[in-house]
Amino acid sequence: MKYDYLIVGAGLSGAVFAHEAAAAGKRVLVIEKRSHTAGNIYTEDVEGINVHRYGAHIFHTNDKRVWQYVQQFADFNRYTNSPVANYKGELYSLPFNMYTFNKMWGVTTPQQAAEMIERQRAAEHIDSPRNLEEQAVSLVGRDIFEKLVKGYTEKQWGRPCSELPAFIIKRLPVRLTFDNNYFNALYQGIPVGGYTKMIDKMLEGIEVKLGVDYLADKEKWDAMADRVVYTGPIDAYFGFSEGPLEYRSVRFETERLDTDNYQGNAVVNYTDSETPYTRIIEHKWFEFGKDADGNAIPHTVISREYSSEWKPGDEPYYPVNDEKNSALYARYAKLAEKERSVIFCGRLAEYRYYDMDAVVAHTLALCDAVL
Repeated sequence: MKYDYLIVGAGLSGAVFAHEAAAAGKRVLVIEKRSHTAGNIYTEDVEGINVHRYGAHIFHTNDKRVWQYVQQFADFNRYTNSPVANYKGELYSLPFNMYTFNKMWGVTTPQQAAEMIERQRAAEHIDSPRNLEEQAVSLVGRDIFEKLVKGYTEKQWGRPCSELPAFIIKRLPVRLTFDNNYFNALYQGIPVGGYTKMIDKMLEGIEVKLGVDYLADKEKWDAMADRVVYTGPIDAYFGFSEGPLEYRSVRFETERLDTDNYQGNAVVNYTDSETPYTRIIEHKWFEFGKDADGNAIPHTVISREYSSEWKPGDEPYYPVNDEKNSALYARYAKLAEKERSVIFCGRLAEYRYYDMDAVVAHTLALCDAVL
């Protein structure tokens, strides 16, 4: 059988393209290396709790078109991301807001908080930040940087903040209000029943083959379709001919516990350097501790997240968009331009970090252009 589109990868970008192509009357085949759909937003039911296997994902957007689009495939709950920072047993609100400033300095008014931040900024005499540390200190001052930014960021990236580029933290959320909503987005929530259910709804009626390694038999699969939509790592597509791109990876330790409430919040970040993991996710709180029937769940599932340098065999999570890797990606992008029948789409194929709403918006724009 000849297909119009072979889509490599059943994650969010692949599923959106597949749905739109099928809706446009195209013959579509989706192949996926893993044993499941949904890519890194995959959720699995563990005794009534939808566990985010590859890390927490909270859908948030200001784009009304994107919000309306995803709601075709799932009902979204009203979950609001309000993480907590744990620094050596001291608990702080994230994003940085009046609760944070009161705990940090004992201030009680927005004016007092603003004056304290400005005083600490001025004391550093940083006119043009040369690295992440200077960028963060110039935005929020030394105290917040030392307790709530430094340790977490260095664990996440595996490098001292003084060696990381300033652009990684272009801005930090500083609010002189008591607003605990981390995302400044008009629309926000988690799909009821989990992300896998939403992706499978997108792929309904479309042929999907799981456990298929496209690159292991590329010529065979290419011959089956007029065009390929490739959502995997761009360097792997070209056999690492220019050298491997660098990523940060994440390792998870997940366990079921016989308690109904482990930490009282879905996300707790551990911002000191001594704690080896970056955060603990308690998955049940993404859906308010209730199962599909609305009953309280008497147990819980937690995941500790450990950031690490990527190596072959690991899952690539965060591209290291420094000068060296950006130049390397540019060489791969030139090679990609010569692949006339291949569309490179998504986080790994474009070597950039995308929020989920940006994935949807970008893929829809691509569909508008090519379908």
